[in-house]
Amino acid sequence: MDEIKELLTTRQYTSLRQKMAEMNDADVAVLLDGLEEEDMLKVFRILPKDLAADVFSYLEVENQQMIITSLSERDAASIIDNLMADDATDLLEEMPASIVKKLLANASPETRRDINHLLRYPEESAGSIMTVEYVDLKENLTVEEAIARIRKVGVDSETINICYVLDSQRKLLGTVALRYLLLSSPEEIIGDIMHENVIALNTMTDQEEAAAKFKKYDFTTMPVVDNENRLVGIITVDDIVDIMEEEATEDIEKMAAIVPSDKPYIKTGVFETFKKRIPWLLLLMVSATFTGQIIGHFEDALSICTVLTMFIPMLMDTGGNAGGQASVTVIRGLSLGEIGYRDTFRIIWKEARVALLCGITLAAANFVKLMLLDRVGLMVSLVVCLTLVVAVLIAKLIGCTLPVLAKRLGLDPAVMASPFITTIVDALSLMVYFQFASGLLGLQ
Repeated sequence: MDEIKELLTTRQYTSLRQKMAEMNDADVAVLLDGLEEEDMLKVFRILPKDLAADVFSYLEVENQQMIITSLSERDAASIIDNLMADDATDLLEEMPASIVKKLLANASPETRRDINHLLRYPEESAGSIMTVEYVDLKENLTVEEAIARIRKVGVDSETINICYVLDSQRKLLGTVALRYLLLSSPEEIIGDIMHENVIALNTMTDQEEAAAKFKKYDFTTMPVVDNENRLVGIITVDDIVDIMEEEATEDIEKMAAIVPSDKPYIKTGVFETFKKRIPWLLLLMVSATFTGQIIGHFEDALSICTVLTMFIPMLMDTGGNAGGQASVTVIRGLSLGEIGYRDTFRIIWKEARVALLCGITLAAANFVKLMLLDRVGLMVSLVVCLTLVVAVLIAKLIGCTLPVLAKRLGLDPAVMASPFITTIVDALSLMVYFQFASGLLGLQ
């Protein structure tokens, strides 16, 4: 970085251009993202045209928008033309309509067609993230003819490792790997050596489901077909990595009671961050008033045996933590497809046994502490310890069932995470606590 800045400061643009040309595209993008806007534009403008488009696809979205709007319409259209269709579409989806209109007007007809094609599909569908740059072959071609076609069209394709065999109606018949073409006799027919059992995605398949299929089959690329099995695009593993990161980030934010954001934390403004966090905080604050009402209802009992008050935070925290453990485990299992609604009773049975083991262990440890250190008396100790066992059991059962129920209702299970479950468990734990106190201590 220091060397780049020095070359910029001393205006050694030829050396800078040569230095950049020797670097990896992704490394150049990281370097550009770390520069001030003025310096970023200077460096980008001196990049060779073929390198500029490759580097552009790795830049942060905000920097892409800044660069594309600072270039002339002709230069901007040139960048769009040299981007893969899926990358160009992602960029244009984030830009104002007026700028998109100008860019498309100056782009090549092929680029406009491909981008408009991708923009038709719903957000977060396989159709919206696919690319239309792939190598297709006819089944009656010879291996020699197929390799000749790859040489002709492969330079503009996302990948040439896997080629797709189509019939005259562009229906997907099979696939053939480049290595098989290289190892096969030039006279062999593609239809004879192609792999016919093709696993494909539909254009309307959710991107999270698409990512799960990549993981299941360990693919680096998958074809995307329409309802009539016509090939319309492909998805490559680099897009899937971005999706998995995006989905994981979204789940983590929801589990922390935050409205998901598309921007990195550092680049999200204070007010925007506030808007993402305040809705759930307000909801949880209002719902927590039930806890206060329960305490108020048993105010007389607490005034008679004030020592009960000191254990309320411990019981609520323990219950919330126990519920959070169960919910996070189940939510992750649902996200990975390891468990489903059909496993509900198995999950409940397992968590019930875990809860009893955890509750009894916590209660035993707490009983020793209450008797030896706190010296609160046998009956109070029993009230606290019995509440611990029941609270942990309730918390884990709620923590494991709510995410499964949410998934069944078509909601995101991550919403039913720690903050939401903790609020419910707190109220139930207090009710159990005061019921045991009323029964064992004779409080009303």
